[in-house]
Amino acid sequence: MTASPSKLAQLRELSVVVADTGDYDAIKRLKPVDCTTNPTLVKKALDLPVYSDLLERELAWGREHGGENRTSTVNEVADRLTIGVGVKLSELVPGRVSTEVDADLAYDTQATIAKARKFVAMYAERGVPKDKILIKIAATWEGIEAARQLQLDGIDCNLTLIFNRSQALACAEAGAFLISPFVGRILDYYVAQGQTPASIDEDPGVVFVRTVYNTFKQRGSSTVVMGASFRSTAQIEALAGCDRLTISPELLEKLEAEQGNLPRKLSPAKADNAQVTSIDGDSFAADLAADAMATDKLASGIDTFAKDLQALRKTIADKLAS
Repeated sequence: MTASPSKLAQLRELSVVVADTGDYDAIKRLKPVDCTTNPTLVKKALDLPVYSDLLERELAWGREHGGENRTSTVNEVADRLTIGVGVKLSELVPGRVSTEVDADLAYDTQATIAKARKFVAMYAERGVPKDKILIKIAATWEGIEAARQLQLDGIDCNLTLIFNRSQALACAEAGAFLISPFVGRILDYYVAQGQTPASIDEDPGVVFVRTVYNTFKQRGSSTVVMGASFRSTAQIEALAGCDRLTISPELLEKLEAEQGNLPRKLSPAKADNAQVTSIDGDSFAADLAADAMATDKLASGIDTFAKDLQALRKTIADKLAS
């Protein structure tokens, strides 16, 4: 008797599965289509044996090329390690590797564009074409405007830290390749306010992603919706059929171990009618300011990403000094 397919196998038939990790062995085992990295994941990855040669090579580069400006050297080594991890991961996945622009540039359009172009050039020097990568940018107004220009240049972007409908619409209007609405962090906010949903269909993170998905499909937007930041397999199952879902190795393994029917929850053909309005800088700022959850989570998300980047740089500085 043939075993019934796992929920992960069923999910792969409905959505593109992305691994939210830089763990080489986990990606090799779980076989996602895409993967995504950030400074925390890069920092963790550097403790893995598979990256030891990369780490030693880039530290040697830093020691050889380091001048009087130690900060500049550390930052450059951090960039080289980030790209090095991405190159390694690009060998494993058939799709894209998302690489995050420095979070401390989140409110600087031109600096974000410059760093994105630098990353694309660094990948190209290492034999990875730009159609294998996504440049991950925080969805501030400045970040969205950077993505608008980068997309015109043929550089595909992943706009992250999406908590608000105006953010999502502005990204679509800017021509962003992909957005990452954060399911779990939205839920976290409301649970902390004492508002625990009675069912998965009332989970505010799930509701938000469904709303964005339906809106995009109704307006014929080509921007990909990738649910992110999951707290449970129930949240993932509730969004089966979403364009892409980026999932931690732990939750991927749970889905792989679970059986039972996994029905489609989202479909372009079943998208509900959604009122669509145009977004400019003023309406974006006003809508975000009126949304306490989105304001809090966008700011704290950028702060967390920036602290993670500083932690990566500190690790590098300590290793260069040893």
